[in-house]
Amino acid sequence: MTESERKRIIPLATRAALFSVGMATFLLCLKGFAAWHTGSVAMLGSLADTGLDLLASLVTLYGVRLAAEPADHDHRFGHGKAEALAALFQVALITASAAAIAWRAIERFGNPQAGADAEFGIGVSLIAIVATFVLLAYQRHVIRRTGSVAILADNVHYQSDVLLNLAVIAALALDQYFGVTGADPVFGVAIALWLAWGAFQASSNAIDQLMDKEWPEADRRAYIEVAARQPGLLGIHDFRTRRSGSHEFAQFHMEVARDLTVAQAHDIVERVERALRDAFPKVEVLIHLDPEGHVDTDNPLIEADVTPHWFGKRL
Repeated sequence: MTESERKRIIPLATRAALFSVGMATFLLCLKGFAAWHTGSVAMLGSLADTGLDLLASLVTLYGVRLAAEPADHDHRFGHGKAEALAALFQVALITASAAAIAWRAIERFGNPQAGADAEFGIGVSLIAIVATFVLLAYQRHVIRRTGSVAILADNVHYQSDVLLNLAVIAALALDQYFGVTGADPVFGVAIALWLAWGAFQASSNAIDQLMDKEWPEADRRAYIEVAARQPGLLGIHDFRTRRSGSHEFAQFHMEVARDLTVAQAHDIVERVERALRDAFPKVEVLIHLDPEGHVDTDNPLIEADVTPHWFGKRL
């Protein structure tokens, strides 16, 4: 990524994160009053989720700003993993909140209480849905422009808020208009389970990034196919990939004819790097040059038998 691209992308992603923080703050105040006014467990669950939204948005803002910092002397691969570390912190809070909401809902089963002013709670939830749609639309615009992984994760999280607010509306309506007294705690438990599932997904994604999990096979194949089209490249092996926040890294060994001069081999590598940068501008690539037919005797990928079958063949 060039310096001009970095300056354009970072402010846009930061603005999206700031918008998310502002929206979450507004909804937190609105739902806090609604939960107190209606006494609804489902609304309380929605309030807790919005509180977590605010925290998630603040962490996203921090993550976007820190992960976008260029590599320095102590962090040669950049700061992208700050997003994954922040996500694990969020997971702990989400799990604790889910447990608290579930406990409160279970208590309500044994001590049913009638809610109050369903119209007000439903109105608040409708406002929240409209506001969330506005936020989602803006985030999608930013994702198209920047490809930010942090904003994409925030967008997915806020999509669940639409479902949560619909659940609150259903709980209030069933409880007060149709006399289904157990609806409110049932939806409270459902929201707690939804939060727990979201925590599991967030932890899985964060751990994958911290453990340097490989790209999906389709992405790996597409990347290598671009390199394979360049003249002079005779083989590829030891292809490794990873993601760190919004940054992506790829490295591989590239085979060329044995009788080439150093300058000629270097020109081929430069041509391959340019083609890869043009096709995948956000990926930082590292290429090791090998003469055709060279076999690494200390290759851990060969020992572990994890190199895909289509690698290392003549291209």
